[in-house]
Amino acid sequence: MPETPLPPLAILGAGSMGGAILQGVAASGLAPRVTVTNRTAAKAAALAELPGVTSIALDELPSGNVDAAAAADVVLIGVKPAMVPELLREIAPVLRPGTVVVSLAAGVTIATFEEILGADAPVLRSMPNTPAVVGKAVTGLAAGSAASPRDIATVRRLFETCGAVIELPESQIDALSTISGSGPAYVFLLIEELTKAAVGKGFDQAEARLMAEQTFIGAAALLEASGDDPAELRRRVTSPKGTTERAVAVLQGARLDELFATATDAALARARELAAGA
Repeated sequence: MPETPLPPLAILGAGSMGGAILQGVAASGLAPRVTVTNRTAAKAAALAELPGVTSIALDELPSGNVDAAAAADVVLIGVKPAMVPELLREIAPVLRPGTVVVSLAAGVTIATFEEILGADAPVLRSMPNTPAVVGKAVTGLAAGSAASPRDIATVRRLFETCGAVIELPESQIDALSTISGSGPAYVFLLIEELTKAAVGKGFDQAEARLMAEQTFIGAAALLEASGDDPAELRRRVTSPKGTTERAVAVLQGARLDELFATATDAALARARELAAGA
């Protein structure tokens, strides 16, 4: 039995993250009507060929955000955080009762949305990460007080077109951002360092990159395909008294658990500073 189509959507500010969500939605075939806005004709043209998508350049149609919001049942706010309040004030008069508004903006609280749109506006705050571009996102989703279970289910289905979704209270959004939001950077850093180690052992840059990158890609694919716990997979690779055991002992001796706890604590402190306007 085919899935129920998503309602008419608008993505206001389809930049890197909004554009990634759009790609997932369009590829899913679940959204027959999506309107997206960007400032320039060049950015708008790049999205216009996607199926079911109407792409508006605000340079050419200044009323584009208002027009898109007025016709949508779910509106995603993808502009930069500093621009969110102005955009909300612009679209508030045309939103139909029950239109669900979803934030993609880091650091902007549900309270800010409800203050401008009204306490009865269904609002959700999302925190996707960059693998949304390839359909492998982790998206944290926090609902405002006026969002119904049906609203939440609809928005969850929307984000599931580009990856996994975790529903959580808004108080946990910043903590989630330190793991899945910043997490791709941690993985890329580990790949960088393993590549350097390979170069130090006499491999050229191309060989080193291939070994390091494909090892991470392959390990992640094995983890996904097996469904086993990462610790169990690590044990299978780590033969008693073998080379891997010796290397893992060095890594564990460096207290990686403390290092990751400290790093994510630092990210969380900065997230709270940003939320406070620092």
